[in-house]
Amino acid sequence: MKHIAVIPGDGIGVEVTREAVKVLETLKQTCGLQVELTHFDWSADRYLRDGVTLPAGALDMFRNEFDAILIGAFGDPRVPDMKHAADILLGIRFGLDLYINLRPIKLLNEKLTPLKGRSCQDIQMVVFRENTEGAYVGVGGTFKRGAPEEIAIQQEIHTRPGVERIIVAAFEYAQQQGRRKVTMSDKSNVMTYGHGLWQRVFKQVAERYPNIQSEHMYIDALAMSMVLNPEQFDVIVTNNMFGDIITDLGAALQGGLGMAASGNIHPDRVSMFEPVHGSAPKLAGKNIANPMGAILTAAMMLDYLGFADSARAIERAVIAAIDADETTQDLGGLLSTTDVGNAICNRLEL
Repeated sequence: MKHIAVIPGDGIGVEVTREAVKVLETLKQTCGLQVELTHFDWSADRYLRDGVTLPAGALDMFRNEFDAILIGAFGDPRVPDMKHAADILLGIRFGLDLYINLRPIKLLNEKLTPLKGRSCQDIQMVVFRENTEGAYVGVGGTFKRGAPEEIAIQQEIHTRPGVERIIVAAFEYAQQQGRRKVTMSDKSNVMTYGHGLWQRVFKQVAERYPNIQSEHMYIDALAMSMVLNPEQFDVIVTNNMFGDIITDLGAALQGGLGMAASGNIHPDRVSMFEPVHGSAPKLAGKNIANPMGAILTAAMMLDYLGFADSARAIERAVIAAIDADETTQDLGGLLSTTDVGNAICNRLEL
């Protein structure tokens, strides 16, 4: 039995997570999926009600009592500084050292991509984004804040152990999954210190995997090539900020943010899985958000937990629903969030 913590969060996170949970519960009932779900109400509502973001002891609880965390989305206009979102989401990422942000960019139906003449086989890449260092560590500050001559400093942090482990993870994945190439992307031509470290480490790690092709591309060239020639990419590894940007571009190639899944992973430890989209407050409560990203995220989680057959069953059901136009408005369909979840549940078969 695998134990999963469920944190729906805010906005449409609540709605799409509900459908992902529905899929998991259906697999439990029909196929005997061995998972137990525990729900937590950590959200903007909870924070505004009693000041709780990530409770004391939560990280130890996750380490000791859970195998995975399924999370929705965070963000609420009633909390302008997004303290609850930072405390919960970043608190879990950094606190559990979830250094791999794994984002598959996989086209499930040709009609979903904005690229002309591209097949599903053309868009099948995976991005390994470094998740605990880089530009998002919050190192920096301001001087003379609010003054006309205000100065702001934002620093990147790259450590050799941090860079090496994400690059190794990318090569290990390529080797295990039969992928032919790993592409590392940076901007070392102008960011010579931090990204120079990436260059040196990448070359050294690549030598350990002579059967896998290695290449380097500057991030601007890579972004252009993702649009012009997406079929050239297999596994991409890059830093925190660049990974954040290019995976949103990748989501557009596969049908939009509503189709994008991701995992925040530390191998062999409790890890967190979340759809890529945000909380979308303007869509919340309307039952129109696309739940497929959240449902595919649940499939990623099951694969990580060792339930490969159930994960493949979810993906097949999602593909069948798309083929039948059983989708929400963003994909050209007419169904509600709830109806899409029901359609996918009805198509689940091991």
